[in-house]
Amino acid sequence: IGRPSTYASIIGTIVDRGYAQMNGNALVPTFTAFAVSSLLEKHFPDLVDPGFTAKMEATLDRISTGEADWLPYLKGFYAGDTGLATQVKERESEIEPSDAKTVELENLPVKVRIGKFGPYLEVDNEGETVTASIPHNLTPADLSPEQVELLLKQKTEGPEKLGLHPDTGEPIYILIGSYGPYVQLGEKTEENPKPKRASLPKGKTMEDVTLEMAVGLLALPRLLGVHPETGNKIQASLGRFGPYIVHKKGGEEGKDDYRSLKVGDDVLTINLDRALEMLAEPKKSRGRRGTKKPLRELGNHPDDKEPINIYDGPYGPYVKYKKTNASLPEGETTESLTLEKALELLAAKSSTSKSKKSTAKKTTTKKTTAKKSTTAKKSTARKNTTRAKKTAES
Repeated sequence: IGRPSTYASIIGTIVDRGYAQMNGNALVPTFTAFAVSSLLEKHFPDLVDPGFTAKMEATLDRISTGEADWLPYLKGFYAGDTGLATQVKERESEIEPSDAKTVELENLPVKVRIGKFGPYLEVDNEGETVTASIPHNLTPADLSPEQVELLLKQKTEGPEKLGLHPDTGEPIYILIGSYGPYVQLGEKTEENPKPKRASLPKGKTMEDVTLEMAVGLLALPRLLGVHPETGNKIQASLGRFGPYIVHKKGGEEGKDDYRSLKVGDDVLTINLDRALEMLAEPKKSRGRRGTKKPLRELGNHPDDKEPINIYDGPYGPYVKYKKTNASLPEGETTESLTLEKALELLAAKSSTSKSKKSTAKKTTTKKTTAKKSTTAKKSTARKNTTRAKKTAES
């Protein structure tokens, strides 16, 4: 629900509250979203009824055209006799907190609950309640019976043992954590509360991990050698954005010089020669991307002949002229929009922007004037006091 101009803030709110996460340009609903939707459908069905949504959209259309006032509408929606505040007050005592935090998914023999630290599985195992955290990157659509079984097995039987480290003799385990699978050297104990861990490289699954790979991951960062010109170390490792090499203190002004590995390079097998080859290549600029290609060219502006085009944005198509962007209204498509209509949209957007700037300037001017006025009053008061003193002395 909303207008094209508010889509960005609405989507931002949805993501910030944990109802969805971004996967490229796609919004993927989280377990929290399913729990909230279920609660609304059960206890506040009017708010998610298609008829209510359609009526609200119609009212918002009237507000956007000036046919209705937004403030009375919002007051009625929230504080009216049947408003949101009244509904919550009447029904919150009927809502069981445990039910509100529960998500029921088809084909899964367990309950998913929303906890303080994220979603988790809950199942009854011979009269005992067993829980297991769900990784943050695992969405409701991706949670399969096989993954449920693996998460619960790890919790009840402990992590899977890959083997022993060839140098230390310590066991190496593979586990699933809040941020996905990882390997661990040794067990977590009071004496060793933080055993060494290493995440799996992107694209690798738990089934791909061998003892040799686990040993290599736990050994990161790898020292490949020294740079022949600087004598500084060159290392290979895994980071937040994937595998990379780094020339320590080898960049500009003595800073570390990082390069991401390319397709075909392996962080566990890359050698010094290949690293030197990559470091010798010009570093890619992190500036702006190339000019965006328009979906459709509408023509030129009649005043200055500058182009007016339609582009595809993260929240839908929009028309662009110089630095002014205007979203396509409901009912308009990339194919149906004319140059004349585009000029109207751009003019409306431009006038709105100018109005906001003008209001901001007026507010600033008022504050400045008020300060000057206060200062002037104080100055006048001081002068009057001085005169009074002189008169009294004489």
